[in-house]
Order: sequence, then C-alpha cells, then structure tokens
Amino acid sequence: MSIGSLLQLAASTLIFVLAAVAAKGWAVQPSLWRILLTLGLYSLGNLIIMRLIQGVGMGVALSLSAVVQLAAVNLLAFLVFGEKVNAVQGAGIALAIVAVALITFGPYAGSR
Repeated sequence: MSIGSLLQLAASTLIFVLAAVAAKGWAVQPSLWRILLTLGLYSLGNLIIMRLIQGVGMGVALSLSAVVQLAAVNLLAFLVFGEKVNAVQGAGIALAIVAVALITFGPYAGSR
C-alpha cells in the first residue's frame, strides 16, 4: 500500500471518528445542525474511501477501513465517553477486529 493510500486511510478514519463524536452529540442533544454535521462528515469520509477503493481495490480498502474504524471508535467510546460493554460484547468486538484482520492480511500470510 502506498503512502498516499495510507494517508487516505488515516484521513477517512479521522473524519469517521469526528462523525462518530458528532453522532454521539446528536444522540445526547438532538438538533438539526448536529445531524447535518454528522451526515456531512460521514459523506466526506465515504468520498475518501471511494478514492481509496480506486487505488487498492474494494476488498482491501473496506476491510482496512472497517478494522481501523472499529478499533478507533471503540477506543473513543470507552476512553472518552466512558461507555461500557459486558464480557460477551467485548469478546465480540475483539473477535470482529481479529476477523477483519485475518480477512485483510490472510492472503499475504500464506501462498495464494
């Protein structure tokens, strides 16, 4: 993956995290400007992902984006917003991260 692709992944992740914060703000205190901000951020993040798909392919782009967003948004939810999950939910989140990592990097670990 090129430096440009990594930068696109980082930019989209940052935008999606900001969108998640905006969505949490809307959930706590709904307003028109908050939902418009949330929708705008998610739209911008998806436009960047569409460009990333052109560069690295749909499977790799969406898999990498999914695992990075899953980790980033959950860290944000736990560390910043103090959200809690039970053991089963935590195991599900961990397994989801492992599953996406295996799907993404599996082809490179063995012979094709």
